Amino acid sequence: MRIVLDTNILVRANAKASGPARELLEIIATSANHTLLLSPFLLDELERVFSYERIRISSRLTEEEIAEYLGYLRAKEISEMIFPGPAPRVVLSDPDDDPVVHTAVIGQAHALFTLNRHFYNPAVRDYCRDRGVLIASDVDILNLLREKSAR
Repeated sequence: MRIVLDTNILVRANAKASGPARELLEIIATSANHTLLLSPFLLDELERVFSYERIRISSRLTEEEIAEYLGYLRAKEISEMIFPGPAPRVVLSDPDDDPVVHTAVIGQAHALFTLNRHFYNPAVRDYCRDRGVLIASDVDILNLLREKSAR
């Protein structure tokens, strides 16, 4: 499965984290059946989000740990880098989300996992579905992956 994790999932999947986002990242990273798709936009946004004071406090990550986590995500054995180029407007309520959608579409992702409510707008979901991309939360997919591995 080719997967895009939105920044709100990637922040919660850092090395010090526990919970569904971290578990999902570990499943993706350790499975030959899954590929994490990233883009320069996603990595830049993730780095920016880690600079927010409230995120720094909640994540308990140092500058070095953030840099290490970003390096981990960039590693070829962990992710595949997608360069989507200019993106048409899809997420009308927040155009900054368009590069995330287009990372998934250009990367031929099967799924984009996010908690961002803008992605659940029917027009955005339809656009993604028409291109073979499921939009779901990390908990939704984690439950699905657990079911598949239990079989």
